[in-house]
Amino acid sequence: MAMKDMIYKLRTGAKMSQEQFAKLFNVSRQSVQKWEGGLTTPELSKIIEISKYFDVSLDALILEHGNRVVEAMNYNKVMKPQYSNLHDWEFYTSGILIEYEQSVDEGLDIEVYKDLFMAIAKLPKNEMKKELGDVLFKIVSNAGQKEGYKYFEPSDLESIKALRKEYNVSGKADKNLLESKIHGAWLGRICGCMLGKTVECIRTNELVPFLKETGNYPMHRYIYKSDLNDEICSKYNFPFANREYADEIDGMPADDDTNYTVLAQIIIDKYGKDFTSYDVSRAWLEYQKKDAYCTAERVAFCNFIKGYEPPQSAMYKNPYREWIGAQIRGDYFGYINPGNPELAAEMAWRDASISHVKNGIYGEMFIAAMLAVAALTDDVEKIILGGLAQIPHTSRLYEDVMSVMEGFKNGTSQKEAFDIIHKKFDEYSEHGWCHTNSNAMIVAASLIYGRGDYGKSICMAVETGFDTDCNGATVGSILGMAKGRDNIPECWTKPINDTLHTAIFGVGTVKVSDRVKMTMEQIK
Repeated sequence: MAMKDMIYKLRTGAKMSQEQFAKLFNVSRQSVQKWEGGLTTPELSKIIEISKYFDVSLDALILEHGNRVVEAMNYNKVMKPQYSNLHDWEFYTSGILIEYEQSVDEGLDIEVYKDLFMAIAKLPKNEMKKELGDVLFKIVSNAGQKEGYKYFEPSDLESIKALRKEYNVSGKADKNLLESKIHGAWLGRICGCMLGKTVECIRTNELVPFLKETGNYPMHRYIYKSDLNDEICSKYNFPFANREYADEIDGMPADDDTNYTVLAQIIIDKYGKDFTSYDVSRAWLEYQKKDAYCTAERVAFCNFIKGYEPPQSAMYKNPYREWIGAQIRGDYFGYINPGNPELAAEMAWRDASISHVKNGIYGEMFIAAMLAVAALTDDVEKIILGGLAQIPHTSRLYEDVMSVMEGFKNGTSQKEAFDIIHKKFDEYSEHGWCHTNSNAMIVAASLIYGRGDYGKSICMAVETGFDTDCNGATVGSILGMAKGRDNIPECWTKPINDTLHTAIFGVGTVKVSDRVKMTMEQIK
């Protein structure tokens, strides 16, 4: 039913004249006459008022397919959730501007709706905002590709494989070195994560001055609690006083970047190397509480509970579907497939597909494949190209990482390289700060410009901002695998004390060395 007919039916069903209807919504009688004649449509604010007054869904008014309008008018006692109690990650419309940015990035033809996205974003968190979000989700889900969009980015494995650019990675991992490499990967990930964890969510406008003030710029060591005093803390908005520091820990504190590595090991132990995406979704529900998951992972977790299975769990009302969350989950699939980047990437795809699409998936495949290659060589260029060979060369991620590689070859300095990343992605925007591509570029640049030096590389990944703990962990993991346990200096490993705390049910605190042994068993 068209909107003009809906308005007419609502008015006459309520036995109102056009004058009465106009007075009720503070418009002229002529406006009502034009609405009912189909000459104009009400402004968004008036549509909301009409919908609220008559308790009619916005679907019925905007999408023009409601068929129970008059009957619904007498039902005012509707049970609704307390939306203010929902975390923004669990309320789709709270991220509606991120949805807009994400959809534009994907080349969806939705720019005509920009003002609608902006208007709905300003509404309070309530039933009306939820219903409007439902409408926008339908718009996004049915949007066509914008003409001239130059990327081709499938999410299914077969299509991804068809778009790979061949890069030969040959050889077998040296059995005599493999355990040292696996141990290096575990410790490298943990130490890099700890370095960035202390300042996770900070922006560089505060990070750089703080590092300079504490004698740690360029960054070359952990940030210590002993670096702080009340005067220093008072200068910054970032809550330095409430963070975890390497000189106060009794092992690596629980963190999602390391929880996922342990959880992947559990998944392999429980389901085997032929695990499915569905198996991963069940493990998520079984081994961690909801609050252990963030952004796209939180959306997917809630979707599992609602009955959405992969890959729909990644797509349903998920504005974070290309964020970094999957990219931090792929390491273990590289650990257990030394020298086999294709299988590592395939396992990563199975994992990523439960919560991400397109570049969000490619990020995890890229990291897993790099780690599989790093088991064979410590040549950073070969490692990165070997990782890129497992994702579509027609994707934004491939283009972005290759731009870092090409810049290095063409003489771009370290500072210029990171300035380019900051120029392309806005660290003060949630979408730019947490996107897969911005952080993958930082990982690649840190590996290239760090020239194989573990400490220099993880510090580079952290001091440039964005997702500090994720990038420190990923760079540390790759170099730990490439160089081995003995090439990670004691200044990094000593605070960890072979101890890893997790938030995984039934696991708790573990010894890193025990996880290394278990990894070796799963490789065999």
